[in-house]
Amino acid sequence: MLACGLACERCRWILPLLLFSAIIFDIIALAGRGWLQLNGTDQESSLWWRCTNANNCESLMDFAWGRAAAAMLFCGFIILVICFILSFFALCGSQMLVFLRMIGSLLALAAVFQIISLVIYPVKYNQTFILANNSGVLYIYNWAYGFGWAATIILIGCAFFFCCLPNYADDLLGNAKPRYFYTSP
Repeated sequence: MLACGLACERCRWILPLLLFSAIIFDIIALAGRGWLQLNGTDQESSLWWRCTNANNCESLMDFAWGRAAAAMLFCGFIILVICFILSFFALCGSQMLVFLRMIGSLLALAAVFQIISLVIYPVKYNQTFILANNSGVLYIYNWAYGFGWAATIILIGCAFFFCCLPNYADDLLGNAKPRYFYTSP
């Protein structure tokens, strides 16, 4: 599987570690206040709130698109946590390798949920608060929004690898014969 010489049985714990980092990134995205920032004003938005001043905040959960974006990101997060837990069991023994493709497909589903959330938010936010008409104000999608995209990219990569791992079950279990790159004539 890994032509670079890394044995699968030694590096099988990289995928759960990547899933754990995606969980951390999703927590930052869900709790972070830096989704959108308007340059030149004090306006700042998160997934949950739109604050124009330090004391003047309005909930984005009053809008259907706000609830949809939050629900989709949260559903993707819940599926990610379930896959993280299942990945430990699936990579522990040979009888559990059948769950790897299921974990991969669940991760792909979580990535779809998160992509939908991360696309709904900026489109509907711009339409609702008419940011395009303010030519003097520059709006920047900030660090917490970026962490949401980072988690989604990790989910896509892990989904691919979890779907491909059952093809290399012997390598994972250490039952494969060593492959030599050089053969004598």
